[in-house]
Amino acid sequence: MAFQLKSNRKESENKTIRFPLSLVEKINKAIENREVTFSSFVIQACEYALENMEKPN
Repeated sequence: MAFQLKSNRKESENKTIRFPLSLVEKINKAIENREVTFSSFVIQACEYALENMEKPN
């Protein structure tokens, strides 16, 4: 299934994370002119990755 952006969520907890500048630039371009925040994109990308990871044997 392809990654699809959803609207922002409400319940959250603050975490500090560092991103390579090149990745920040790519994310900012991907969400440009969309009603999605940087944080929301990262959350959704993490959820997608977790749902689509190969299960250990």
